[in-house]
Amino acid sequence: MDYPDWKETREGMWAAHLDFPMFDDETPSFMARPIATKKDDLESADVVIIGSPYVSSSSDEWAGIGKEHWLAAPQRVRQQSIRYQSGYVQDFRLNVFDHLNVVDYGDADIPPEANVGKLNPELILKAQAAVESKVNDALDVGALPVVIGQNSPCGSYAIAKCVAEHTSGNVGIVSLDTHWDIFRLCPQTKDPRIAGGFCWLYKTLEFHDNIHAHNLVEIGPRGMLEASDVVEELIERGAAFYSGWDVRQQGVEAVCKGLDHAYNGTQAVYGHFDMDVLGGAGPAPGDILGELAEPIGLTDYECIRIAHELGLRGVDGFSFICIPPGSPVMYRVIVYIIMYLLAGKAMSARRNA
Repeated sequence: MDYPDWKETREGMWAAHLDFPMFDDETPSFMARPIATKKDDLESADVVIIGSPYVSSSSDEWAGIGKEHWLAAPQRVRQQSIRYQSGYVQDFRLNVFDHLNVVDYGDADIPPEANVGKLNPELILKAQAAVESKVNDALDVGALPVVIGQNSPCGSYAIAKCVAEHTSGNVGIVSLDTHWDIFRLCPQTKDPRIAGGFCWLYKTLEFHDNIHAHNLVEIGPRGMLEASDVVEELIERGAAFYSGWDVRQQGVEAVCKGLDHAYNGTQAVYGHFDMDVLGGAGPAPGDILGELAEPIGLTDYECIRIAHELGLRGVDGFSFICIPPGSPVMYRVIVYIIMYLLAGKAMSARRNA
C-alpha cells in the first residue's frame, strides 16, 4: 500500500510554504490548530482532538492489511487536514474557528508493546486507560473530545466509559458500523474485562447502568454478518436499528430524525463512527478495508450528514475506529466528518446565544 510521505503530501498543498504547529517532523496539528501538551492548556477549549493509534492484532496485519497503515491514521488525518485553508465551511458560510476553540491534544500515551505481539489483557487495559486519561481531561473542562482511533476498546469503549462516568443521567449512543460489535465476550482474549472490537457495544451496555439499549441508535449493519440472538435481544430491549438497506430505502434525512431515540430521556450522547460502515460506497473502493468490506455501505455524504446532525443536536463524546487505510481521500473524509460535526455544534451555539 503506497501512501505519500509528509514531504510529498505537503508539497502538493496550497500552503506548502507555510509553517504549522508540529508534534514532530511529520505530524502537524489537526487543521493547524494550537497544540495542547497538558491539561491546563485545555481550560478555554471547546473541542479537543485526540489520537488513539492502537490496533488489536497479534500479527503484522489486521483484516489482511499491514498494521502500520492502521496505526498511521491519526497522523495521516492530521496531514490531510492541512490542505484546507481555514475552518470556513462554505456549505454553511460559517468559519468554525470563529465560534469554537479547537485544540489538538496529541496522541494518547499508548504503551508501544500494546501494539506488538500477543494480545495481552493487561496491556489492552493500559492502552485503554491512556485514552481515558486524555478524554477525561477534555470532559473535565467541559470540552468535546474527538478521538481519532482505529480499534476497540481505545477508539470506542474508552470514550463511552468516560462520558458515562461524567454524566449523572442516562447516556445515548449513536453508532455507525458494519458490525454491531455485540459478542458477549471478547473472543480474542476471553477476558470479561475487555470491551474489544467484537464486543465493545455489548460490554458498554453491560458495564454502565446509565447506558441502555432503548437509547441506542445503530446505523449501518447489513447482510448476513450477525447471529440473530443478540441483535434481536437488543431490538427487543428498545434499540433503534437502521440497516444499510434501511438507509437506502428511507433516506438519510429519515435516519437523522430517528436520532431522537438517543436523545429522549438522556443527558449526554456519545457518537461512535466505525468507518468500515462505508464499505464500497465511499470515495475509495471497498477492498481498501480488506476483510472488513461489505456491500450496501453508507456513503461519505451520509456519514458526514449524520455527524452534522449530531453537532446540531449536541454530542458529548465522539470517536472513530476502522478508518480505511492508505487513501488520502479517505483521511479527508474524516476531516470532513469532524468539521461538519463542529459546524453543527457552532450553528447550534449561535442559535442559542
